[in-house]
Amino acid sequence: MTRPLRINYPGAYYHITCRGNERRSIFADEKDLFLFLDKLALSLEIYSVILLAYVCMRNHFHLIVKTPRGNLSECMRHFNISYTTAYNHRHHRSGHLYQGRFKAFLIDADNYLLAVSRYIHLNPVRTRVAEGKSAEEKWRIVMKYRWSSLQGYLSPGKRVRFLSCSEIVSYTGGDNPKGREGYRQYVQSGLGKGLENPLELGKGHGVVGENEFINWVKSTIGKVGAAKREQPALRELGRLLEPEELVRHYVQIVGKRKEEICRKGTQLAERGMLMELLYRFCNVPQPEIGRLLGGIDYSAVSQSRRRLRAGLATDAKLKSKFDKITASLLEMSRIKI
Repeated sequence: MTRPLRINYPGAYYHITCRGNERRSIFADEKDLFLFLDKLALSLEIYSVILLAYVCMRNHFHLIVKTPRGNLSECMRHFNISYTTAYNHRHHRSGHLYQGRFKAFLIDADNYLLAVSRYIHLNPVRTRVAEGKSAEEKWRIVMKYRWSSLQGYLSPGKRVRFLSCSEIVSYTGGDNPKGREGYRQYVQSGLGKGLENPLELGKGHGVVGENEFINWVKSTIGKVGAAKREQPALRELGRLLEPEELVRHYVQIVGKRKEEICRKGTQLAERGMLMELLYRFCNVPQPEIGRLLGGIDYSAVSQSRRRLRAGLATDAKLKSKFDKITASLLEMSRIKI
């Protein structure tokens, strides 16, 4: 049976996990863990993949990554082969280390990136050892666990050099003392009872996201099992606009200054359209859109985009204007989709 292709496109976010063959350990000692991180850092550098979070457990690992070049499969193939080869050499063994291919869930970043990061950072207490312990005891276990990116999120001095925290903590206030404290509180709150596993949403189709995002993936990326040459939209995603370039073209088209469009306290349709275009054509997450447009909170960006989409569905005049701006942007940028 032909294996389905991964959903790969520039700017995508993924949760990745891989388990040891027959659930056996993939780390014999600390030297293996350091070796694992060294090989991971090299693969990330070679393929320009951004690591947002990680945790290494005895017989499996979890990663959250972003792929600016849409090359997840190539990066993970290089990494898994590199670590398996090094591990086998060190322990005088041969054969498979992992149980099949790695698993990857595409993440709807604006709605689930934060929740997935919490899920993997709390993995050290999803074990039999932690069963029956209080939330306070579990938190102490989590904070003492060395082989996770959580400590780097809470203390910049403890970050490994190839970890990028700013994107996730932008949802809790930014990479500053207030934002890091907000993230700590968010993760710690997950030790309460009844917290759902966000990855359950991805079972069956491999996408952790809201219906709107899933529909966007289906319509833009095409059928998951289709060959890349049969997915013209997927090919074109590799030629996205730079955010500053799109903003520059946009203000020329609508005939308004950026400062006027972004002025706080206004609900201009032009601002909502600009936010939506940045999201669609630049793969820019909502916190970054807010920063680009003068420090608007990401929740306000989400609300503006939601209002615009509702308007596009009911207001033919607004829809016509949006389509004309989109066409003009594509023509000015020489992008054909």
